[in-house]
Amino acid sequence: MLHRVRPGVAAAAAVTAALTAALLQAPGAAAQPAAGGGPGGHGDVRQGAPSGISTLADKWTFPWGMSFLPKTAKALVTERYTSAVWLQKSDGGRKKVGTVPNTVADDGDATTASGGLLGVAVPATWNGTTDKDVFFVHTTSAGTQVVKMRFDGSSLSGYTVVLGGIKFHGDHNGGGIAFGPDGYLYVTTGDALDKTTPQDKNSLNGKILRITRTGAAAPGNPFGNRVYSYGHRNAEGLAWDSRGRLWEAEIGGSEFDELNLVEKGGNYGWPACEGNCSTAGMKNPKSVWKPEAGGVPSQVAIVNDVIYVSTLRGKRLWRLPIDPTGKAIGRATSYYSDTYGRLRALAKVPGANQLWLGSSNGPGQDNLYKIDIR
Repeated sequence: MLHRVRPGVAAAAAVTAALTAALLQAPGAAAQPAAGGGPGGHGDVRQGAPSGISTLADKWTFPWGMSFLPKTAKALVTERYTSAVWLQKSDGGRKKVGTVPNTVADDGDATTASGGLLGVAVPATWNGTTDKDVFFVHTTSAGTQVVKMRFDGSSLSGYTVVLGGIKFHGDHNGGGIAFGPDGYLYVTTGDALDKTTPQDKNSLNGKILRITRTGAAAPGNPFGNRVYSYGHRNAEGLAWDSRGRLWEAEIGGSEFDELNLVEKGGNYGWPACEGNCSTAGMKNPKSVWKPEAGGVPSQVAIVNDVIYVSTLRGKRLWRLPIDPTGKAIGRATSYYSDTYGRLRALAKVPGANQLWLGSSNGPGQDNLYKIDIR
């Protein structure tokens, strides 16, 4: 979901965009530090930065999720409103491999709401023969669901609901899904515009869930159910660093969006807190954005312990290095500000210092880009 522009913000946002454009000498050049900054004021750690961007494939329609087949430069990519799943190759070629049935996107505005076919996750054990399972998050008439289909490398078949019972609304549906280093599925769920759910440990909404491939609670979860962390408003992006720690990007309310280092059983504050929080027992973010100044984050990828975050309203890609202690974020810089429009789908290419990034502007207007990291 995008934040609605508050009175007086539109003019400020226009000034910010103009300043950003002036600072960017060319696509790929670093821009201004993050609004809100990285708590603690730690300096930049130059483990790498974007060195070039090129178009991989054009004429997409709201690409949402992206997950690479193991040890390849081929990815399954979802389109939110068409329910289509595509196999994208590194040479630019792509093939439609099927659709996810029963998808319903009950959205009033395609550019600000958050239903439809969302995230996709391919397990590290997938081989297209003895292991064909791939997983999706989508919204249906019965609610938001995690589902499983079979993919043989050429086409999708079958359809099994792995986890239901997640409330669906036009906004705040989460939708991120990824396999962690432990082999379990992590799923982000939004609060579905119900602020009572994020602090309720028995609700599936406003959470990061950790489940098995059958949808059961993964062993070792903190509360004996599917909940891994709670107090989330609308998280979408998930990625793990070299220490095996989980990072998450979250769309906040009207004040701050967040980058969080997620701990098992952690309470990330919503709705009591937005941004830094003085309430006992609630976790502070590692970095924040103001929504009107480069914010509304979507997805996360990590290259050599540098976090990259795509943004929707911010229309840019953020680079946030993890400091050597692993406890803080260095200086944040942005790239491609207002150059490619709203940005969402994001993933690291296996075995390469490269990102694939998708825009989210409308039918036939969206592209996938390749970004080399030096």
